Amino acid sequence: MTKLPDTMMAVTQETTGSAAVLRPADVPVPRPGPGEVLIRVAAAGVNRPDVLQRQGLYPPPPGASPILGLEVAGVVVAAGDETAPGIVGQRVCALLSGGGYAQYAVADARHCLPVGPDRDLTQAAAIPETLFTVWHNVFQRGLARDGEVLLVHGGTSGIGTMATMLGKAFGLTVVTTCGSADKCAESRRIGADLSINYREQDFVEEIRTFTRDRGADIVLDMVSGDYVARNLDCLATDGRHVTIAVLGGAAANINMARVMVKRHTLTGSTLRPRSSDFKAELAAEITREVWPLFESGELAPVLDRTFPLAQAGAAHARMEAGEHIGKIVLEVAAEER
Repeated sequence: MTKLPDTMMAVTQETTGSAAVLRPADVPVPRPGPGEVLIRVAAAGVNRPDVLQRQGLYPPPPGASPILGLEVAGVVVAAGDETAPGIVGQRVCALLSGGGYAQYAVADARHCLPVGPDRDLTQAAAIPETLFTVWHNVFQRGLARDGEVLLVHGGTSGIGTMATMLGKAFGLTVVTTCGSADKCAESRRIGADLSINYREQDFVEEIRTFTRDRGADIVLDMVSGDYVARNLDCLATDGRHVTIAVLGGAAANINMARVMVKRHTLTGSTLRPRSSDFKAELAAEITREVWPLFESGELAPVLDRTFPLAQAGAAHARMEAGEHIGKIVLEVAAEER
């Protein structure tokens, strides 16, 4: 077994604030408990919740590491009791409740997905958070079915690109909204059937035209606020509105009579506070239904840029600038072969 160091480099923050508060520091290497594994991190994904936590707007759930980072990829170097024999030495990517911006991270063994020898760990680190989120919200909560129309706001974000790829892989027609002509072109290149420049076009009218007034069957909404009423305006009868973020404000003013007439379903979720058992069940379904597409290379995450771990602040600044397309990843360590 690999002898573990006592300390590691991690990105920490002494206070909330701008990206400048993120600083590399030496901290103790965590140890896995029952049912957990310790991963030597090769790369860690950067996500919008990381930015919100850094700003003090999204505190970690009880018991989670205060270190940022909700997904990593690397090699399992230690395992606690109640884990499968032979797991040490495996290449994995994992969904975390925190702690990913570090050289070592602890994960629930049930929240790990295997990464084959031909797959790149930097790419693998860009998968778990968006894959778990999109699968649960579009396919489990949104009840997506073959042939339906999915509207995704923020088509070139990490969530947006994952939703586009998964939607197309499972037979959906995918429509996205983006903030520029260039981003619309990228979204179409990734697979969107239609991409709408929301700064220049009314997405409600564009959806109605595209669907011949039928509307979208599912809306994956990251904006909320004033967008909710507009989303419902272009949602088909029996359509499902799924909210996963409230970047435009948590309050919405909607006409409930129209919800009743068109039999709309309004739902949503947050993944991070859900129980370990729930995430384990979600991971098991993803392993069966989706993971073979990534293992075969048929689907791959869209990578924007990579940054060294010590430059996590620069990675956050890029995300906040809103110019990225796909996922931003922190490179932590080269893989040992």
